[in-house]
Amino acid sequence: MNAPDAGLLKQHLIDPEICIRCNTCEATCPVGAITHNDDNYVVDAEKCNFCMDCISPCPTGSIDNWRLVPRAKAYTVEEQFGWEALPAELTAEQLAEAGVPPGAEAEAATSVGAETGTLATPGETVFDSAAFNATLPPWSAAHAYTNLYGPRGPTTATVVGNVKVNEAGTENETHHIVLDFGRMPFPVLEGQSIGIVPPGADASGKPHHARQYSIASARNGERPGYNNLSLTVKRVTADHQGRPVRGVCSNYLCDLKTGDTVQVIGPFGASFLMPNHPRSNIVMICTGTGSAPMRAMTEWRRRLRKSGKFEGGRLMLFFGARTREELPYFGPLMSLPKDFIDINLAFSRTPGAQKRYVQDLMRERAADLAELLKDDDTFFYVCGLKSMEEGVVLALRDIAQQAGLKWETLGAALKREGRLHLETY
Repeated sequence: MNAPDAGLLKQHLIDPEICIRCNTCEATCPVGAITHNDDNYVVDAEKCNFCMDCISPCPTGSIDNWRLVPRAKAYTVEEQFGWEALPAELTAEQLAEAGVPPGAEAEAATSVGAETGTLATPGETVFDSAAFNATLPPWSAAHAYTNLYGPRGPTTATVVGNVKVNEAGTENETHHIVLDFGRMPFPVLEGQSIGIVPPGADASGKPHHARQYSIASARNGERPGYNNLSLTVKRVTADHQGRPVRGVCSNYLCDLKTGDTVQVIGPFGASFLMPNHPRSNIVMICTGTGSAPMRAMTEWRRRLRKSGKFEGGRLMLFFGARTREELPYFGPLMSLPKDFIDINLAFSRTPGAQKRYVQDLMRERAADLAELLKDDDTFFYVCGLKSMEEGVVLALRDIAQQAGLKWETLGAALKREGRLHLETY
């Protein structure tokens, strides 16, 4: 993997100008080489082993940047934390002045710490989502347009709807927000996301960076034939440890009124896309606002079914929330025909009831999922909290093995063929 140490390093860096701080790279990196502060996501050259697992999942391409630098002068994590833009490439003259011998560029190693290549300590089993997550879309997916509008040139959308979509009085308030782009082209597909740039500045006086939100509407609009889309946004009032915090962008979005305008970048994502061929099956596994892309896929299939021009396959949904009252879109979801979608709901905080999670429901439906796992036309989508990934994948593994399927072969095929997609946060 690595050339001899020629005194030169091809250092992996993240472009702070186009990074939307979605955390995909840090969550994907199997060796903990990527970290972040309040400003930037950065790569630690001492830990990076050039595995490339982070490259394909990045929605903006900001992760795919490299600079030739003297090994002894690799950019530190602390330096990268303070960047507002990538440093310029060093010229041949600058490299020579630093003592790099001529021709060393061709032999540059790809990482300071790449010689080790260690993913886990001996005897330790580490769940690595990158080993299962497809980086290619389904073979029949529509072409996705990406990065049409960047941080330097966002487009403007107008709010045409903002409604609460879980029951009043619940702790976790979730909104369905519809944005209209007027005459500005903004083509999207189910499974893609956009970035919202909240107004104002952070504590250091820098403009807020964009926050990423999955699209919750079908490709032809929240209202068919209109140039609009919808988002599912949970108002953030506490961090993951339960400490009070006011989410900058989520509160901004949830407080928007009809007629307000927002700055939008994107769209992002070219792999978490739905299949378009007849009789293809879709299994959707989500929690909370991870339901946004599932709503989009379900709605597109519903519209196709209504047209009578498309023979869809089976739709299964495993949807988790703390309580029924907190579940977004509960009413509209339960009104969908049972012969159209197979709905399975898991609630983990219902008073007086046993905690149930989506992977528990999957195991209860093992017979149905085993048949779908045997079908090459079945595609799996997982969206929600990062903590759900391992439980879901292990449930699929156990179901497959109990059905006599070889998981090592099947899991590799699901990834290779774009049939298992994980998008968590």
